[in-house]
Amino acid sequence: MALPSNLVPTEASPDWLNKGDNAWQLTAATLVGLQSVPGLILLYGGAVKKKWAINSAFMSLYAFACVLVCWMIWGYRMAFGDKMLPFWGVPNFNLDQKYLLDMAFLGSFPVATMAFFQFVFAAITLILIAGAVLGRMNFYAWMAFVPLWLTFSYTIGAFSLWSPKGFLSKAGVIDYSGGYVIHLSSGVAGFTLAYWVGPRLSKDRERFPPNNVLLMLAGAGLLWMGWTGFNGGDPYVASIDASLAVINTHTCAATSLLVWVFLDIAFFGKPSVIGSVQGMITGLVCITPAAGVVQGWAAIIMGILSGSIPWFTMMVVHKRSELLQKVDDTMAVLHTHAIAGSLGGLLTGLFAEPKLNRLFYGFQGEYMGLFYGFDMGEVRKGFRQFGLQIGGILFITFLNIVSTSLICLLIQMFVPLRMSDEDMEIGDEAAHGEVAYAIWGDGEKMESSRYGTSAYDVEDPPRKLPAPGARQVEMT
Repeated sequence: MALPSNLVPTEASPDWLNKGDNAWQLTAATLVGLQSVPGLILLYGGAVKKKWAINSAFMSLYAFACVLVCWMIWGYRMAFGDKMLPFWGVPNFNLDQKYLLDMAFLGSFPVATMAFFQFVFAAITLILIAGAVLGRMNFYAWMAFVPLWLTFSYTIGAFSLWSPKGFLSKAGVIDYSGGYVIHLSSGVAGFTLAYWVGPRLSKDRERFPPNNVLLMLAGAGLLWMGWTGFNGGDPYVASIDASLAVINTHTCAATSLLVWVFLDIAFFGKPSVIGSVQGMITGLVCITPAAGVVQGWAAIIMGILSGSIPWFTMMVVHKRSELLQKVDDTMAVLHTHAIAGSLGGLLTGLFAEPKLNRLFYGFQGEYMGLFYGFDMGEVRKGFRQFGLQIGGILFITFLNIVSTSLICLLIQMFVPLRMSDEDMEIGDEAAHGEVAYAIWGDGEKMESSRYGTSAYDVEDPPRKLPAPGARQVEMT
């Protein structure tokens, strides 16, 4: 039975809209968003000392919100709008319904869907950077850093590599889902930011045990499962290539985790659950630039290498390098993201299969891994691809060292990048007037917060709470 003419959703469902693709893209974006909120909030909050649990989680929450507002006002168009320079788009509003409901630059869904999908990628990049400076960065400096870095670094990398108008995209650099734009960027920018901010207190660097390993694992689980949307959403269509990207992603992550655990057992005598999380992350990062353009056997090889090479750089090279030791990278983002992301980009240049690239890009280009170049008698194309992958690494590395340094120099003209030693001794309570865990007899620490355990406990100035068992709530 046909619907009455006044109920036919012609305007809400234009001819170009593919409802299945639109539904999958919104789902994928939500999965990526969950990697940050609450994924990395839980991972960071559980992985740091108790006194830094609130601050570490709050850095993630603030970045997520701030990026969205900036993204909608000017960021999205700078990354995916009209070309201003070969590496940068024109800043413009992304708020008008006439624009948001139009067809996106790729895919059969509206700009609104694409803007949301690309936002969660931008947000998680800033949150990954935060991992390098947990436990000492001035929160006010972080508040300024987020919009500045988004504007003057992330949008440049995204336009250059992901926009069809970007110069690296036109050249043929393969970055399937952010090995360069997200992970290499966050690893290099995080390490550079850690250099400018300075180290934690000496005793915190020497001993920084996680306050809640199970909470950290819950966040890691959300990060892993959310990667289904991270890599599965980047064909911008619910296609067979999206399915391949998803299974390759999880295969590589699992392989990398196992390799990392076996190396911990072989060299340290015990399997480490924290080490297993590191191996999981390096596997997810490594496969990201290649997810839908390599075969399953290549995903296994990439997992073996991502579980061993970053392990070696973290456990051996870092500990022997005076230069690396000088920079206090709290969550080791240099190794888990910059090293693993670069490794994935290089391996993409070796293993990218022409047929799968045609599925992903939708046309027959010169995308061809070096090994396939040798096998198919197209050595020039293979070397060209490998060279382009190296060029992409160099560009992103240079961009983030320079832009991050300039942003830090600007911010420290107005506010210190690093908290004072006195505040770092205290942690969350000094920075926010709040603590992560309050037990009986310890609740008084919440007095300095505007937000107590109950809305009725807040007064100005704060009053002393009655002893446990004698507490009475006043209704005002």
